[in-house]
Amino acid sequence: MNFIITCARNLEPETSAELRKILVLFGDENPEIHETGMSGILIARTVLDSFVVIKKIKEKITEEPWFIRYCLRIIPIQKIVNSNLKDISNQISSLMNKVNEKETFRITVEKRNSNLSTKEIISTIAKNIQNKVVLEKPDWIILIEILGDTTGLSVLTKNDLFSLELSKRELFE
Repeated sequence: MNFIITCARNLEPETSAELRKILVLFGDENPEIHETGMSGILIARTVLDSFVVIKKIKEKITEEPWFIRYCLRIIPIQKIVNSNLKDISNQISSLMNKVNEKETFRITVEKRNSNLSTKEIISTIAKNIQNKVVLEKPDWIILIEILGDTTGLSVLTKNDLFSLELSKRELFE
């Protein structure tokens, strides 16, 4: 999986069709899109670079504001691990190489169907990072998306995420 997609509850089939159309338009003839069994959450795998896809979606929205109706958030995922503290911590360390020592970060944990402690995840990861923590407007976001036994990890900027609401709000400001 290299995307997690959120949508309104019970609109997973429409969201899946919309995302498939987008990925085919951008050049992936056969994207894999699956429901997770969790209401309002899909996962997808594409051969395309997930960060390039987000950039193209944002550009398309500025040209055609109603191009996307069902995909509320599209989150690029760089690594997949089992949902345990050791695997999460080890793989986050491997993704931090693009963050320079003077840049700031925030850790965001989104959990679904998991009993892992958010505080424990954050403290375990933060103790291994020397950079300054900034909760509002950090340079980098360490994103931990826990979906039951599987966790998606990314180290990205605010601009690497797609939010339909924020994109449309920016258009009309």
